[in-house]
This record gives sequence, structure tokens and C-alpha cells, in this order.
Amino acid sequence: MKFTAREIADLIRGTVEGNPDIEIHKLSKIEQGEPGSISFLGNPKYTHYIYQTKASAVIVNRDFNPEQQVGCTLIRVDNAYNAFATMLEAYNNLTSKKTGISSYAAIAGSAEIGDDCYIGDFVSLGEHVRIGNKVKIYPNTSIGDNVVIGNNTTIYSGVRIYNDCHIGSSCTLHSGVVIGADGFGFAPQTDNHYAKVAQIGNVVLEDNVEVGANTTIDRATLGSTIIRKGVKLDNLIQVAHNVEIGENTVIAAQTGIAGSTRIGRNCMIAGQVGIIGHLEIGNDVKIAAQSGISTNLADGSIAMGSPAFDIGTYRKAYVYFRSLPKLVDRLSALEKKLKS
Repeated sequence: MKFTAREIADLIRGTVEGNPDIEIHKLSKIEQGEPGSISFLGNPKYTHYIYQTKASAVIVNRDFNPEQQVGCTLIRVDNAYNAFATMLEAYNNLTSKKTGISSYAAIAGSAEIGDDCYIGDFVSLGEHVRIGNKVKIYPNTSIGDNVVIGNNTTIYSGVRIYNDCHIGSSCTLHSGVVIGADGFGFAPQTDNHYAKVAQIGNVVLEDNVEVGANTTIDRATLGSTIIRKGVKLDNLIQVAHNVEIGENTVIAAQTGIAGSTRIGRNCMIAGQVGIIGHLEIGNDVKIAAQSGISTNLADGSIAMGSPAFDIGTYRKAYVYFRSLPKLVDRLSALEKKLKS
């Protein structure tokens, strides 16, 4: 596919400075630009590349003032990073336009599929599944009985969605995601073995949720494990049974959340965080990487450490911790003086 600089400028509401008819057929980093490619300059530390890039066009902020001659066509916009993101989304939509149902898919007779959907090879749809419009389900995906999937959702290869789960509109589930496996419920018995507790709830993903590769979200024991609208989960995250994650919260890779914990809105949780069960994490909370959360956190908290506590206190304590060898040496020297 080829586009002119003028067509791209129209898409991202920019103005062309240079050749508006130059053809673009690929995207590139500014430092790796090639003829026929387009890039963007969003970070000032990359400014020097714009004078040497071979890209045919570069998206820049309107206030960009070149200090020397620029050999490429410029497309000036209010925010170069956001404009490039808009263009990437448009490109992704163009290249991922798939429709049709594979003859190799296994679809129950009671399943309902909306308009303009794509169902890939070896997809399995169970009884009474309801699929909205413009849904894409890539090959080797398994959808259990009574699952509901909203409009414009994309489910990549190898996803498993267990019975009775609900996936909202405009969601994205990446490869290897498992939605609705049993929660970790076992009752200890007097003879030291564990009796499995049936997990009969489900998982509900609201609209505009994205779930990264190989992330797992367990079904509730009773009721629902709920991921509210706008939540973004990275790869390799474990969300246990009956957890609720509030709107627009983002969580980085390898975080684990134990059962029945409630996380508020607009939180930012970094990688490898561990959160024990039955906690209340407030709104607008930030948790630093590798923290261990064992107590409730109030709205607006910033926590760090394992076990985690207030980040300011943690940083002060860490300064003393790093000084412990010197403090021990000073104490030893004082003890020797006292003895002598």
C-alpha cells in the first residue's frame, strides 16, 4: 500500500512542508529511515537524526525549528508522538482487515456470530456463544459454552476462554491468554490432603480492556472476577479468583494478585509486584517494581519495598541500609575504645 505525504497529513491533521506528493509505503524509526518510509520526531534527544535520516517524510511538532537543512518532507502536527500513534493504528486496521469463517473452524449450531467477523482455522466455539460484529478470532482459539464477546474485539491465536465468561467491546486478548480457569480453591482436610472447592463463577472483562500474552485471569468461586473498562494488563500476569481491577488501571508483567483483592481506578502497578488476598487498594495508587503488598493502601498512595510501605520512608530507610557496614565498623571501633 502506498500513500502520499498529503494523504497522511490529512489523516493526522497536519500540514506538509516539502513535497506533498512523495510516496510512502512503510514505517521506520528515524535513525533507520529509508526512502519511501515515514518516521516521527517526538523526543528532542533524537533531533540530530532528522538531519541525516533517509526517510522520505518525518512527522514533527509544529514548533520544530530546524537548525540546518532537512532533506526530507516534514509533516507538522500539534503532537508528533500522538500523531504517529494515530497513523500506526490506521495502518494496523488496514493490514488486519480479515473477514470470513474458516471451513476448519468447529462452531456449535447454537452459536451466534455477528457481521463482518473473522473466525480462523481450528477455532472452537461452544454452545450458545454470542459473538458481536467485527470480531476477529485468530486460529487455534477455544471459546467455551455461553461466552459473550462484544463488538470490535480481537482475540489472537491460542487464547482459551472458559464457559460463561463475558468479554466486552473493543478488547484485545493476545496469544496464550487464559480467561476463566478455576480459581485456586482447596479446603485442607484432617488427613493432610486438600479437597477441591468448585469454582462456579465467571470472569467479566468490560470494554476497551487489553490483556497481554500468557496472562491468566481465574474465574470466581462465586460471582465474577471483574476487569473494569480501560484496564491494560501486560504479559505474564496472574489475576486470581474474585479479584476486581478498577477502570483505567495499568499493570506491568509478572505481577500476581491473590484472591478477592480489590484494586481501584487509575492505578499504576509496576512489574513483579505481589499482592496478597483480600486487600483494598485505593484509587490512583502507584506501586514500584518488585514490591510486596500485604496491607491495604489508601487513595493516592505510592508504595515500594517488600513488604512495601510509604516510598519516602522506604528511600530514607534504604540509605541507612546501604550504610550499615560503615555503621557496624563505627560501633566496633567504639566498643574497642570502651573496653580499653
